[in-house]
Amino acid sequence: MARFYALSIEPNLFGETSLVRSWGRIGSRGQQKIHVFDSEAKAVDLLLSLLRRKRARGYLPLQ
Repeated sequence: MARFYALSIEPNLFGETSLVRSWGRIGSRGQQKIHVFDSEAKAVDLLLSLLRRKRARGYLPLQ
């Protein structure tokens, strides 16, 4: 089954930093979850943790 998993760090309108996670089957809209942080460093820590977990499960970077 072809799946995707995307991570991005984005600012929000309130001056906070958001980590946006999107996942699902390729060709579908999928799902999305947004984590809000006070600092960008905390968002980067979670991003790196999730990235390590997904790479261990076989997800590859888009080429």
